[in-house]
Amino acid sequence: MYRLILSAIILVIGAALLAGGIWLASLGGSWFYIGLGIALVISAVLTYRRNPVGLALYGASLLVTLGWSLWEVGFDWWALSARGSLLIVLGALLLLPPMVRSLHRPSTGLARYDAYSGSLAGALVITALAGIYAMLQSPHDIGGSFADNRMSASRAVETVVPDGEWQAYGRTAAADRYSPLTQITAQNVGNLKVAWTYHTGDIRGPNDPGEATYEVTPLMIDNTVYVCTPHNIVIALDAVSGKEKWRFDPHLQQTMKQTTQHLTCRGVSYFDGSASSPRPSSAAQPALAAANAVSGSPQTASTEEQRLAASVAEVTTQAAGVPQNVVTGQAKRGAPNPEVDRKDPTITASIDPSCVKRLIAPTSDGRLISLSAETGKICPGFGGDDGTINLWANMPNITPGSVYSTSPPVVTDHLVIVGGAVNDNVSTTSPSGVIRAFDIYTGALVWNFDSKKPDATSPISNGQTYSENAPNSWSVSSYDAKLGLIYLPMGNQSPDQYGVNRSAEVEKFSSSILALDVNTGKVAWVFQGVHHDLWDMDVPAQPSLVDLTIGGKEVPALVAPTKQGEVYVLNRKTGVPVLPVTEEPAPSGAVKGDTTAPTQPVSTISFKPVPLTEKDMWGATPLDQLACRIAFRGLNYAGRYTPPTTKGSIIYPGNFGTFNWGAVAVDPDRQVMFAMPVYLAFTSKLVPRPDAFARVISKDGQDVFNENFGAPYAAKMGAFLSPLGLPCQSPPWGYVAGVDLTNGQIVYKHVNGTVRDLSPVPVPFKMGVPGIGGPIITKGGVAFLSGTLDYYIRGYDLKTGAEIWRDRLPAGGQATPSTYKGADGRQYLVVVAGGHGSTGTEAGDAIIAYALPNAL
Repeated sequence: MYRLILSAIILVIGAALLAGGIWLASLGGSWFYIGLGIALVISAVLTYRRNPVGLALYGASLLVTLGWSLWEVGFDWWALSARGSLLIVLGALLLLPPMVRSLHRPSTGLARYDAYSGSLAGALVITALAGIYAMLQSPHDIGGSFADNRMSASRAVETVVPDGEWQAYGRTAAADRYSPLTQITAQNVGNLKVAWTYHTGDIRGPNDPGEATYEVTPLMIDNTVYVCTPHNIVIALDAVSGKEKWRFDPHLQQTMKQTTQHLTCRGVSYFDGSASSPRPSSAAQPALAAANAVSGSPQTASTEEQRLAASVAEVTTQAAGVPQNVVTGQAKRGAPNPEVDRKDPTITASIDPSCVKRLIAPTSDGRLISLSAETGKICPGFGGDDGTINLWANMPNITPGSVYSTSPPVVTDHLVIVGGAVNDNVSTTSPSGVIRAFDIYTGALVWNFDSKKPDATSPISNGQTYSENAPNSWSVSSYDAKLGLIYLPMGNQSPDQYGVNRSAEVEKFSSSILALDVNTGKVAWVFQGVHHDLWDMDVPAQPSLVDLTIGGKEVPALVAPTKQGEVYVLNRKTGVPVLPVTEEPAPSGAVKGDTTAPTQPVSTISFKPVPLTEKDMWGATPLDQLACRIAFRGLNYAGRYTPPTTKGSIIYPGNFGTFNWGAVAVDPDRQVMFAMPVYLAFTSKLVPRPDAFARVISKDGQDVFNENFGAPYAAKMGAFLSPLGLPCQSPPWGYVAGVDLTNGQIVYKHVNGTVRDLSPVPVPFKMGVPGIGGPIITKGGVAFLSGTLDYYIRGYDLKTGAEIWRDRLPAGGQATPSTYKGADGRQYLVVVAGGHGSTGTEAGDAIIAYALPNAL
């Protein structure tokens, strides 16, 4: 019976490989699987018929497979495993006594091993030795280290933030994610222990959107840690004990699962009014439009556009089960009183002493709220008595969850500047991606930058609306107070995958780094990272501002990581590249009527992936690896920037990004960068729409993302996965890397992360896993990172990139940690472990602080 079952299994596998191999060959792929399938079928028939030659043939097939695999991928363990592990297991089973004994008649009850079984045993030994050798290799790593003099460098870096505090998302407005603290070092980091743990009580619920997630970086000011949760609850904790001081719940009113794409809060912003006296903004006009002016389309909109906007509103409202009056802005939603909105902005409100230091908190239902950093109470006068600005004011085409701010705004000495996330790929009549500056005290609107009307930055009047579907800035921005410039990472207009009818302004500002005059909103310069973006390659990360010594001269630089893997280093005064940027040819082949840019920019610092080939396809077994090869041959792919098509295209890197909102960490003393590049291929298929309004990829009651109402195509997108749900491309999928910013050299790059929390069996194989969230660097020479999709916080030696410490987290840690000095004199590392909806990591609500023992 053993022989019959095992022979049948090999026969089925061989037949599947033969059939799949014929299919692959017909697509222009490898013929190897045809030969392997035939050999396995014959071997199975022979063993079924008790012919021991079947063992020898199986052994020969194993050796040929090994040789072919080494020719394709060399001694790369995980690539070899996909091709041979299953065959090795089956070969071992063929050598067990029940099989060998059954191949000889009459049975003596003893297994008779002979030359045939010996040849199979020899093949197994050879393949096993090759596999062991491959396991000892690191073919994907770049070994290297920063020089000792670089690691000991110390420069006079000016900052207004005390060394022991973390006052902004990137610690300072320069966003380097660098702490000058030195108590934790590469030598003692292994002694870190949990100092305290706090649970927020805010956990993803069944009625929340799929991407309800923790992405917050904790702030620490005046011995108080500030965090916000996915439902925008703001919490203050004692920095030494983790005890709650206060919490503020904004009671979100718009969190519909079907129409809210993201439910998250990356952080709150801090303003210290004691450093500057309250002053009016002379350029300000009435702060906000009346609540009943929220609805409507731009005055230039055509009748068809107005009809489409109304139709989309109806569809999304029905999907959320919300009465229509909520969509048109007539329902009460905590918006400021119209009369308060029209108050004279030149009258500076009297400041409550507890509000001299305040937090600015964005919400996912379109509000911007001012809170006392001391008490958590509303600071009245900011937009109204309720301390709230209505970000839906003057916004066209509002539907539930269609526009909101997920990132902390930029705060200056007198302004708060906020962008916002607009739902991707829902409609061509999406709300505007306008960027607005409000007076920090009164909430009066000072300027607005509408990327479709870039010169019209004077505050919009009540009754007017911003341009619909204008490119937005959903991530975190940076600010240089000396230059008076704010630096914004820019997105696209919907749909991301179809670029017909984009205006010159849209083409100019999409997927760019934009510098605006902080006082007027006027454009200082713009640098585009992707031309005519068809891949959702918006600039996702907060730029880091650092002064670099290049060619013996100090240059005011800006470091901007991007989804496509480029890290642009620009002069932040002018936007001109500091490290060279060249244009490379890009693939053509967009759908009819659309175009592609003939070239795309490539930076000196480039983490662009090596183009995929058929041999890069992967799986747990030769069967799903073969399926991925067939899929690869059946999709359009001509390298990076392959355009989306109706046939389906491979987009690599995918819109998950090589880098995302977690950005990179920059050490201004050592002038180096620490990063977490990610490599994960996606697929993108354009689905023709019969009309502007019909659902083509979703059903009633489901979300409407990627429907692209009003466009000729909807879009089907997702990770490029095997039938078993594994990535079709071979690992590794994630790294850590160190870069010399003075010359652009990638000094080291190491495979990072295990599949412990990604596989059905929790095996800690180090395969290099994707991640989202960012790293930080300390002057002590340690970098920290928690964003990988296994549940660990890790410490790395900044000099070499080697992992030197890690601790297990109770949930996914897809957020950027921070570090500070407590009132007790100890340096703390604080990390959020709340999980990430779109990555499938375990949800949680833990805030965890680590510190060295008091004795050290």
